[in-house]
Amino acid sequence: MAAAAHQPPPSASPVPADSTPIAHPLFSRIRLAGPSDIPHIHKLIHEIAVYERLTHLFSATESSLSAHLFSSPPFQSFTMFILEVSHEPFPENSPHNSNSHYSPVVRIVDSEVPVDDPERELYKSEDENVVVAGFVLFFPKFSALLGKPGFFVEAIVVRKCYRRKGLGKMLLSAVVNQAVEMDYCQVELVVLERNVRAIKFYEEMGAQILGEWRVCDLTGDSLRVLQTNDCELSLLNHYG
Repeated sequence: MAAAAHQPPPSASPVPADSTPIAHPLFSRIRLAGPSDIPHIHKLIHEIAVYERLTHLFSATESSLSAHLFSSPPFQSFTMFILEVSHEPFPENSPHNSNSHYSPVVRIVDSEVPVDDPERELYKSEDENVVVAGFVLFFPKFSALLGKPGFFVEAIVVRKCYRRKGLGKMLLSAVVNQAVEMDYCQVELVVLERNVRAIKFYEEMGAQILGEWRVCDLTGDSLRVLQTNDCELSLLNHYG
């Protein structure tokens, strides 16, 4: 895979100034995930499994996530952006305010009513008065047709109480912006057919829905059976 030329990290995006007072401001930040985020990531993946009716396949553990998610530099392998929110400005002395690989993106969302987060304590972040509201997990891919690398979005989630506030768009835009910065040609993802709201969201962001394609998944027993059959065939060819 072609590696992007090293670029100095962009400065943190400023919070937009606006003379119009915001009744219920929601400060939002996107940053690179780290090992300390694993417990929140694990809980959010379980939420995805529940929504997609795939809890029977859910076998991820905090240990398995820790072993694989942060073994390579960001953007060269599995990468995750964490979405955090706060009713107050983010602390100036936060360790998350700077990163050699990615500078956090900070925005203010105008919430029409105060957000009632019943799981606020469960999703408390390291910074005071900050909670984790979602994430996006992605990794590099290569388009044979276009002859250039891109990103594949494996999962994107915003917790229910923070949805319909533009935060999902903020997350996906962060991936798109990173792809453009690295001169990647594509950001690709899959979506459930029954998730009409998500399909509309992606279309509004400019994505093309490729209805003629189907996802083919070899996992679990299917993967092991195929590997076993292939090994048996190789032995027959060798000794037959």
